[in-house]
Amino acid sequence: MATLLALEGAVAQGLLYAIMTLGVYITYKLLDFADLTVDGSFALGGCVSAVLITVGLDPFTSLLIATIAGMAAGMVTGFFNTIFKIPPILSGILTMLALYSINIRIMSGKANVPLGQSNTIFKIIQKWLPIQTDLLVIIIGLVFAVIVIVFMYWFFGTELGSAIRATGNNQDMIRALGVNTSWMKIIALLFSNGLVALSGALVTQYQQNASVNNGTGMIVVGLASVIIGEVIFGNRFNFIYKLTSVIIGSLIYRIVVALVLQVGLDTQDLKLFTAVFVALALAVPVFKQHIQHIANRGGKPKKFKNASQHSKEQEVPPDDTAQ
Repeated sequence: MATLLALEGAVAQGLLYAIMTLGVYITYKLLDFADLTVDGSFALGGCVSAVLITVGLDPFTSLLIATIAGMAAGMVTGFFNTIFKIPPILSGILTMLALYSINIRIMSGKANVPLGQSNTIFKIIQKWLPIQTDLLVIIIGLVFAVIVIVFMYWFFGTELGSAIRATGNNQDMIRALGVNTSWMKIIALLFSNGLVALSGALVTQYQQNASVNNGTGMIVVGLASVIIGEVIFGNRFNFIYKLTSVIIGSLIYRIVVALVLQVGLDTQDLKLFTAVFVALALAVPVFKQHIQHIANRGGKPKKFKNASQHSKEQEVPPDDTAQ
């Protein structure tokens, strides 16, 4: 029974974190940009939403403002990279470090802001739909995930979205066609971190607590979910299939974490487990390629004892008829 409840909670959290994973997918897969802003923008979304709710703002409006705040953070990273020519990883690190102090400022110098009895979207909707909390969160998370996937499918099919994808594939080619790749990067980072902040706001309202440390390690969690979905479901089909695989990857990651915690893994070892898990997921394609290579050659490749033997076996026999 406890395991079943843990799995239900894992699915609920997996759908909320899946919004963040879709944001990571934009930069990591479509733009080919290693963006570490995620750790800061996730916490930013939660902090902004929590503070606005505590001062009496509507929880739904707080989600919108939190998303805009995340978009602003992504824009700053984009400016660092495109205008100041700072490398992608360092650009994200600089923004992430700045956001740590900014998030504390937003929470008036506090490290966390509990929502307590304040209204959240989950409490409001539960008044209309009185069902078990985790089931309600699953429904709400699924609705948000579907809306984001549909929007991304439409947006990246437009001329602007196609230009962003082309920028990630081949900057020189798309620049030769007259596209400003700097703006494409900024728009993609803006969009990506907006989704990350939205996810952070949803998770904060679900957990009823905003903390400046909520975003720690989120980039690794996002990458883990993207990689898991790609390893299991492949990368061969259409765009909406790939986006759906990202959502499922997020669910699988959360379920695996819930199961290992049930088995007895200490929570302080969770980051280590995540790192090992991601490393193994990244290694799977390499193992597959190696196995396929051996299979295509019919087993182990032929080995020669030394170079002279190799040259003798490759030597062409003389033509006796020519004498």
